[in-house]
Amino acid sequence: MLSLIKLPRVFNVHQVPKAFQEDSIISGYRHPRSSATDCVLSLFQLTNETLNVWTHFLPTWYFLWKLLTVVCMQDVWNDAYTWPLLVFLLSCCVYPLASSCAHTFSTMSTRARHICFFFDYGALSFYSLGSAITYSAYVMPDSWMNSLFHAYYVPVAVFNTIICTTMACYSRLGLPFLHYNHDITERFLECQRPKLGKVVRISAFTYPYLFDNIPLFYRIFLCVGEGCTANEVNSVHIYHTLLAFLTGFLFATHLPERLAPGCFDYIGHSHQLFHVCGIIGTHFQMKAIEMDMALRRPWLQAHAPPITFNSSLGATMLCILLSLVIIYLFSCPLLRGPAPSKGSSKGSSMARKCCRD
Repeated sequence: MLSLIKLPRVFNVHQVPKAFQEDSIISGYRHPRSSATDCVLSLFQLTNETLNVWTHFLPTWYFLWKLLTVVCMQDVWNDAYTWPLLVFLLSCCVYPLASSCAHTFSTMSTRARHICFFFDYGALSFYSLGSAITYSAYVMPDSWMNSLFHAYYVPVAVFNTIICTTMACYSRLGLPFLHYNHDITERFLECQRPKLGKVVRISAFTYPYLFDNIPLFYRIFLCVGEGCTANEVNSVHIYHTLLAFLTGFLFATHLPERLAPGCFDYIGHSHQLFHVCGIIGTHFQMKAIEMDMALRRPWLQAHAPPITFNSSLGATMLCILLSLVIIYLFSCPLLRGPAPSKGSSKGSSMARKCCRD
């Protein structure tokens, strides 16, 4: 069947604008003005993005199955104790789906590329909040329950989603209000200060991760004696913590392709490994959360504050709303700015001025 369909052509790094070039990836690029159909067809040929899509699209269905299992097997409508788990599993479905869609359609244009990844960043912020909500409900050390830190933990995590989404979008575009009535293709932050953009983006996701995991780090690495919640789940928490650090290392270093440019263009480059480690880490995180939820339920229901709508589903809805507002604000100058004509030399020149993604 696919042999009867003309698959899109792929290009090398010198044939695409800098906005679409990846560090140490030499070949396998899709056309920077692909149609939506071409983007979908490219998933069935080997490009440098193919595995980036499938390594997140397929796990989406696994996490969706887990979510539906919880909805069908437990009394989620009446049992508030399950609400944080629902939020977490929903975020586990959303972030890989948003990532796979971003990687699929990011070659439709430079503007589409930025907007696609804005949604990707918003989904990661939502996943960060989902982790915080479940940690507050099931993972918090015994001695920290009902403390001042516990009381403000979820509200601060909601605030962190604003910071995370804003910083990540800023790392691509800069401040949106500076771009009205300007040639935005020449004013992207990544064009003017690419190293700063990379640092801001890494910081945008490192900061909420470190905050979310303060109670977990204390519980598994620092706490000794009574009130430390020492159980068999701690080893599973260690697995997903180590995978999280490996995921961040791959994202920041661009290894192994930086050691051998061109050798890992299609299979084995850092972004693919980053996706795989992230998904496996999320799987172990989900298992650890489910184990804590089951093992600690009697103690938590006797000693922890009750789980409310505001601390779970309400915080989730607020996070989604705020992230969509931020994405809208950053997308407006991209959508309203003058678009270069597709075949003009001016448009081609401006496209080449955009910096590496």
